[in-house]
Amino acid sequence: MKTQEGFIKRNKRAVSDFIRRHRLEALTDVALFIIITLVIHFSFRYWASQFHFYPVTELYYGLSSWLSEQVYVQSIWFVEHVLKIPFTTVDQTCTMYFANSGYIAVNSSCSGFKPMLQFVLLIMIYPGPWRHKLWFIPMGLFLVHLTNLFRITGLSVVIVQWPDYWDFSHDYLFRPFFYVVIFSLWVWWVERFRPMTKKTKATS
Repeated sequence: MKTQEGFIKRNKRAVSDFIRRHRLEALTDVALFIIITLVIHFSFRYWASQFHFYPVTELYYGLSSWLSEQVYVQSIWFVEHVLKIPFTTVDQTCTMYFANSGYIAVNSSCSGFKPMLQFVLLIMIYPGPWRHKLWFIPMGLFLVHLTNLFRITGLSVVIVQWPDYWDFSHDYLFRPFFYVVIFSLWVWWVERFRPMTKKTKATS
């Protein structure tokens, strides 16, 4: 057993030395970000389709419905008072109807719950001092929510001005923007707060 543990430690040290010697820390960090994000993404999709434990699913649908309502209410305020785009609403279905017969329905999949969950789990899993995670996570959730509001209001502009580009904007422009924001927050965390953990380990 000791021989096996020594072998694992030697190989771990050799890999760490190789990464440090060739300055591959940034690449390994990005690879770890991608792996964690993909694992969370596909785990969530599997859970959503296969797992039906009543209290958990009830909590999930309750949270996502509440979030989608907040996104809807705040988006229509911005579209009406800031963008000055005329539209009508059907509050029961959280839908905005525009003059060119286009519409945007803010349902539970538009709530931003999944990107928020991905961000929270990513920061919780990744190394760093918990005293900073306690404020960094709520701040990040707020920024992800603002990103979602930007997405809905941006799509409102697209559906009125360039309706032919709706599908492209929805699927390939605004949706990936979530991950740009999450990645930027993660880079901030790694560059600003993870060195504290390394420094603490070095001095202990």
